[in-house]
Parts: sequence; C-alpha cells; structure tokens
Amino acid sequence: MNIGSAMLLSAGAGRPVAGPEILKSTGSDLDFGINGYYHFELFGQSLWLTNTHISLIIIVAVITVLSLTANRIIKNADPYKKPGAALNVIELIVEFFDNMTRSTMGEKHGGAFSNYIGTLFIFILMSNTAGLFGLRAPTADYGITLGLALITFVLIHYNGFKYQKSRHITDLFHPLPLTPINIIGELATPVSMSLRLFGNLLSGTIIMAIIYGLLPKFALWFWPGALHAYFDVFSGAIQAYVFCLLTMVFISNNFDD
Repeated sequence: MNIGSAMLLSAGAGRPVAGPEILKSTGSDLDFGINGYYHFELFGQSLWLTNTHISLIIIVAVITVLSLTANRIIKNADPYKKPGAALNVIELIVEFFDNMTRSTMGEKHGGAFSNYIGTLFIFILMSNTAGLFGLRAPTADYGITLGLALITFVLIHYNGFKYQKSRHITDLFHPLPLTPINIIGELATPVSMSLRLFGNLLSGTIIMAIIYGLLPKFALWFWPGALHAYFDVFSGAIQAYVFCLLTMVFISNNFDD
C-alpha cells in the first residue's frame, strides 16, 4: 500500500528508485505522487501511462488469471471424488462472500450481489496491498476511488428506481424545507466513500515514504515491517471491507422489504 516498500521515484528525473537505493535516500529525492512513464497522443490529447495505470493493468491481469483458473478447476471437478485443496479454497471464498451479502442485504436480494461485492472486495484488497509486491497502490489515486464510488452511486439509484419507483425521487422533498439538505446528502455519498478510501491509503503511503526517506538506516530493522503489516495488510483489508459494507448498506436501503 505504500511506495516506501515498493517504489520511490526521483522527483527530478522521474525514474524509479527501488531496492537498496531506497536505503541511500536522503529524503530530498522522494516522490510519492503519480508519475508518468510513457507519453502518447490520442485524438489530439496528450496522455501519460503512469505508475497507477501499470499497477492497475497488473492487478486486473492477476484477477483475470485467477478467475479463469478457478473456473477451470470448478468445471473439471469430479463430484464423486474428494475435492482438492484448490477447490476447497474457492468454495470457501465463494461461501464467504455469499454469506456476507445475504446477511447484510437479506436472503432475497443478497445472492444477486455476491459476485459484484466479491469482485469489488478482491480488487480493493489487492490494490491496497499492492505495495507489498513492488507496486504503487492504485487506491492511493483519487481517480480510482472516485470511480469505484461512482459505480456504487449508480447502483444505489438504479435499485432505488427499480424498487421504489417514483418514490425514490419524491422522498427527497419530504419534508419540503429540507429538500436541499436531502439532495446534498445524496450527492455527498460518492464523495465521502471515495475520500475515505483514498485518504486512508494515501496517508499510509506518505507515512511509509517519510520513514524510508528520513530514517533510511533504520529501514533494515524489524520495526518497519510491523508498520507494513499494519498499513499494507490490516488497514488494507479493513478499508476493503468497509467500502463493500457501505456499498451493501446503501443499496439495500432501497429494497422494498
């Protein structure tokens, strides 16, 4: 989740500084921002391939490979033989997300959202822990967290119109004097969700980058590993769960039962 353990960039040259060079940093060459690696023109617009894009491509590729592998294992499973370790893990993951959505969104509707919530959780978790594998956490980029929150925002109102019909709009005007506050409250949902995830991830990124920049000699000690365990693993998993939980709660508020 941080660049300290993954990739620190030279502010002047824009080149990656990784591995043992991190320990030689004086702090003045650290840059925990978004950096471009490849520039190209498209439809008259100047675009950059950044470290966030690279991380996203790798994470999406890994999720795709894992999904295809899991699908192949399930299709080739013999119902008359004892399931192997891989199939047991897959069933455990599927059951976890199915139970989570059903317990939060209800038995009637929860199952329909288990695939989406499961995919969302896995993507955010892998993005949050990307720093452990030498990548910049995509969720430390507000463009990513805002996009995820906007998907949730669309699902909220899609299900609102689906189950509440016109009442989904008329409820905003009850009571009438509070209409502006009700509208602002609805529009604030994607902003608050995206900022919560973005702020927690970026703060961990900045803290670890500062530690490696200002205390390079201590980077060989054990205690930075404890911070990585917290910011990368524990906090990353908690933030993924919170985002998915809020998504489920906001959507289920529109159900008619």
